[in-house]
Amino acid sequence: MLPRLSVEKSSLISSFRAPGVVQSCFIDSLLPEAAARELFSAFPDTSEMMLKKSLREFKYVAAQMNKYNPLLEEIVYAFQDPRIVRIVGEITGIEELIPDENLYAGGISLMAKGNYLEPHLDNSHDKDRENYRVLNLLYYVTPDWKTGYGGNLELWDSGPEGQPREIESRFNRLVLMATHERSWHSVNKVLHEGRRCCVSNYYFSPKPLEPHEYFHVTSFRGRPEEPVRDLVLRVDVAVRMGLRKVFKKGVRENPHVYKRETEPKT
Repeated sequence: MLPRLSVEKSSLISSFRAPGVVQSCFIDSLLPEAAARELFSAFPDTSEMMLKKSLREFKYVAAQMNKYNPLLEEIVYAFQDPRIVRIVGEITGIEELIPDENLYAGGISLMAKGNYLEPHLDNSHDKDRENYRVLNLLYYVTPDWKTGYGGNLELWDSGPEGQPREIESRFNRLVLMATHERSWHSVNKVLHEGRRCCVSNYYFSPKPLEPHEYFHVTSFRGRPEEPVRDLVLRVDVAVRMGLRKVFKKGVRENPHVYKRETEPKT
């Protein structure tokens, strides 16, 4: 992982720092192919994961990593190795990056046929609302996944009223994506019978990416062709924002965190 990031560092810097778009870059062949295939084989069945299904999203997720094949915990925390965090900071130019050992909304995810993720902004802060969420690291491990299968990342550079830019969730590809109050993104519907598997990490920082402070809950919108869904999701955001103004850390504890019993393998 570190050698590939080091070799591609200059091109990744150019891609990530391009102006006028949601800051992002990707690198292919991150790990040796055999290792990436082994990770895919280690993914659990959907029956062992948490189903998230609503107007906002339809996918399977998991964060309690000690319930699964140890390889999955190892790869999740490999992205939190100080050497990886350091070079990612050099690529993105983001200062004081803090990996999230609690995997707040991180861990692993799986999308099957019909699954999707509507356009949204990620929660602006960590679970204790102390640091800003500033970077997503998405590592895709499904062999032979093709663009036409769907399940691809979409970046809405002009906001959810515009048209998205698509990044294929190609096998053994790592995507870095900035998160802030303008980084609208989604995942288009999976059209294939296979399993689109992803390893997710989020980095935080005491400094916001914008030149001012901001706060927002995870905020979903409908696609331009979904006006009714968009209206419902706007109301949903307004209600949840109102609750967060009253309850700083939320009405209930987010179940998507890693309550591990032992130190993770790194």
